[in-house]
Amino acid sequence: MRVKVLSRNPDDYVRETKLDLQRVPRNYDPILHPFEIAREYKRALNATKLERVFAKPFLSSLDGHRDGVNCMAKHPKSLSTVLSGACDGEVKIWNLTNRQCIRTIQAHEGFVRGMCARFCGTSFFTVGDDKTVKQWKMESPEYGEEEEPIHTILGKTVYTGIDHHWREPVFATCGHQVDIWDEQRTSPKCSLTWGFDSISSVKFNPIETYLLGSCASDRNIVLYDMRKSTPLKKVILNMRTNTLCWNPMEAFIFTAANEDYNLYTFDMRFLESPVMVHMDHVSAVLDVDYSPTGKEFVSASFDKSIRIFPVDKGHSREVYHTKRMQHVISVKWTSDNKYILCGSDEMNIRLWKANASEKLGVLAPREKAAMNYNQKLKEKFQFHPQIRRIARHRHLPKSIYCQIKEQRIMREARRRKELNRRKHSKPGSVPFVPERKKHIVAVVK
Repeated sequence: MRVKVLSRNPDDYVRETKLDLQRVPRNYDPILHPFEIAREYKRALNATKLERVFAKPFLSSLDGHRDGVNCMAKHPKSLSTVLSGACDGEVKIWNLTNRQCIRTIQAHEGFVRGMCARFCGTSFFTVGDDKTVKQWKMESPEYGEEEEPIHTILGKTVYTGIDHHWREPVFATCGHQVDIWDEQRTSPKCSLTWGFDSISSVKFNPIETYLLGSCASDRNIVLYDMRKSTPLKKVILNMRTNTLCWNPMEAFIFTAANEDYNLYTFDMRFLESPVMVHMDHVSAVLDVDYSPTGKEFVSASFDKSIRIFPVDKGHSREVYHTKRMQHVISVKWTSDNKYILCGSDEMNIRLWKANASEKLGVLAPREKAAMNYNQKLKEKFQFHPQIRRIARHRHLPKSIYCQIKEQRIMREARRRKELNRRKHSKPGSVPFVPERKKHIVAVVK
């Protein structure tokens, strides 16, 4: 065995007499201060505390709908314009700068099931319970002009979702099957189906624009190729997936919002197990939307809260809730990466900051420098127990807090039961199943 020892010259540190001062090895470079780490730690601690003090994410509430907000859509060219559809068939267009409704359309009889804007931003499409697909002008009608759709397509079944192609005049609807439509025709170009259940959501890939993904109520997530007019592959989960969203920066990555309180991030090339399981919600996850950077996504849940997850983390970094907010049905992340919009049961659309403690408005150069310095300090000391505890702490509504505690007890009981079974069984008869594979039933190609 080899042992490495420190070898120092005694002349450098041994005193000649008792009266001599003890020599302390020290670097006299003025940049390197002996208490630098202690100072920086204290600054990082203060910066983390102040971040929690200034965390006021809620900005405003856009009220005006007379029924629950069922779906929302972003304007592809205008940051300040957002569209929302309600359960009474009403569509509203909002100006976020003034936080006012600029136009109201009675679009459908019954629910507005889905809506999307055309890639150029000149018009938008809505689908509803009245079995119609309608295309509307984005601009308000002239004085004395009737508020009428540009085109109306009458379908045979109820459409539950719609999404527009990112570059071509093509859109897809879902219901009994996935239909691909050309804007100039009243019958679909092609119909795609795999299974016999209703399809709740369909989404075009923003990068590989010929790819689509859909979620069906028979627990399937199906991927299609528009060029082949055939389904590619599907993955069957334990419970139903409500919707999915593609990562705008990585073509193969998508995140699915599931009924089992979790979100699953998949790589479409390897569907055998998800890349990450995101667990924090305590009720069914109803909607999900990516940030334009592709590093984070926001999820809306039946548990009356919205959460922000980093793509590579299993737990949320932020949870937003208010006393009045009920079941959150739809959520959108704005294209400038600054704000989040959520629509809920109690007829309100709420505007939140994506970064809870961010200061809005113009920043002075010294403020910017201080913010960047504090951010670097927080990153440097992020794993220190005290700083980590303060940064992670969130106040939750009592209902969510109690459900989290209950689920923790149930998870622990399941783990203990599995350990006992493994202990009292023949070696190898009870295999270890990783968390990522527990929720996948099968992959069909």
